[in-house]
Amino acid sequence: MSTQLLSGTERIAEAFAGSGKRAALMPYLMGGYPTLERSLEIGRACIQGGADLIELGMPYSDPLADGPVIHAAGTEALAAGANVAGVLEVARSLAREVPVVLMCYVNMVLAPGARAFVARLAQTGACGLIVPDLPFEESAEIAAACSEYGLALVPLIAPTTTPERMAAIGAKAKGFLYAVSVVGTTGERAGDTLAERYAEIVAPAKASTEVPVALGFGIGTGEQARMAADAGADGVIVGTRLVRAAGEEPEHPAAAVGAVVAELAGSLAL
Repeated sequence: MSTQLLSGTERIAEAFAGSGKRAALMPYLMGGYPTLERSLEIGRACIQGGADLIELGMPYSDPLADGPVIHAAGTEALAAGANVAGVLEVARSLAREVPVVLMCYVNMVLAPGARAFVARLAQTGACGLIVPDLPFEESAEIAAACSEYGLALVPLIAPTTTPERMAAIGAKAKGFLYAVSVVGTTGERAGDTLAERYAEIVAPAKASTEVPVALGFGIGTGEQARMAADAGADGVIVGTRLVRAAGEEPEHPAAAVGAVVAELAGSLAL
């Protein structure tokens, strides 16, 4: 079916169901980093490398959930002139090829009004919205706007989320449920207990919802991606590792990121 006939939520569901991998791969990229043009090149390289969906970050001056690598990238993007309009054009270009889910902070949504912001996002062809600092209890207005325009408001759960709260969040989740693997901000992690930790968050998350569960925060290697799939995750989100790769190769950031995405996609092959 043509993507033009599918809602954003339906495109997300189709991407998870049709990934052809052990788990769908969802790279994160910071819109506007290192520049708007190059962030679009990075996004295209992610798609060529095997991305099934894209999480597109909107740079923000006070990003509460971002670790130092992504925070620094957002700061550089803002300094280079990135703004909402520019990042939404990146979304428009990438959304022609894969579902794009925008990650931004709640003030950016509420400043123009939830309905106006979501309408503008929907016009780009993007499929969903992640708002990490939006309390579940205060999400009704934004959720209603997303529903009106066929977009998924993707909620997050963490290892500290109580079973009762997880059940409530999971019951209303659209698109997918974002399971945060660790307490704290984004960033790469290492350790021998990761597989056990992944299972401890993925199993109850999947029991709480009917939508796919994607695991993110702290995943940066092919081995960790496989461990997430082994734990039952329907999707794997990788951010800091890719933003770091772009920064380490300033002359060829897209090629550097594309190579890491291809490695991650290979690790999730059936």
